[in-house]
Amino acid sequence: MERESLLIILTIMLGGLALQLVGSWFSTRVYACQEVEQSAWLRLWRPLASALLVAAWLCGWALSQPDPVPHHVGPLLFVVCAPFALIGIRAVVRAGWALLARSGELGIATVGLIYPRIEVAPALAAQLDERAIRAALAHERAHVRHRDPLRIWIAQLITDLQWPWPSAQRRFATWLAALEHARDDEARAQGIEGADLAAALIASVRFHHNSRSVVRAAQLTGQQRSVLEQRVDRLLQPLASAPARIAPTTLQLTLICACACLAAVALGRAYGAQVIDLLLAFS
Repeated sequence: MERESLLIILTIMLGGLALQLVGSWFSTRVYACQEVEQSAWLRLWRPLASALLVAAWLCGWALSQPDPVPHHVGPLLFVVCAPFALIGIRAVVRAGWALLARSGELGIATVGLIYPRIEVAPALAAQLDERAIRAALAHERAHVRHRDPLRIWIAQLITDLQWPWPSAQRRFATWLAALEHARDDEARAQGIEGADLAAALIASVRFHHNSRSVVRAAQLTGQQRSVLEQRVDRLLQPLASAPARIAPTTLQLTLICACACLAAVALGRAYGAQVIDLLLAFS
């Protein structure tokens, strides 16, 4: 069998298994919505890191193997691999559908993955006064600066790769709530009154009471109706100063992940043959 073909099959099977196991176990409790958005964002990615390390380990194993590999792959390996492949196909199809589906009336929303832009429904704008419109636009401009429609789309794809575990969906919902809180705070830090933003939020909720939001848009109402009351109460309170936190930067996390992958490649090249030979012996 070709080495690259076997590598793909093993990556889908072992990487998918690692993602499902870690995704079902990791961070199953519901975190407070006030948690900083960056921490909730990183929590979305942590289960995916396990699959990445497994893939790196398998790449190290493949570097030590001839092409083609002298292994017979039995039907059991394809049977075990099939569920993980179907989950991946489902996630990709849902991600593609989110790009192609028509969004309809979004009220006030930020749309566009590569070049985000703000869209305002005329019917909703007619219901808002000048202060509320200015507050809503400040919130959406914060979404534009951070390219949140693209981040929401990626986060939904990561969540779908961990289907059907509810813990993954809870992590996604927690991040969405933290995201909206972060953008509210960013708008208020620029001088927007919380009461004006709350008024725009309530009007937008009424506008959307019979509509469904899409994952590729960052809407003023967010994705979770159950946390809207808490969000309004938060907007009516004075803006709290963020506590000082010592958090790793994106560059530091990237370097740590790169070093871990290099170590996994080295371990796979040194010890992967024994493990894979044992695995293939049962297939």
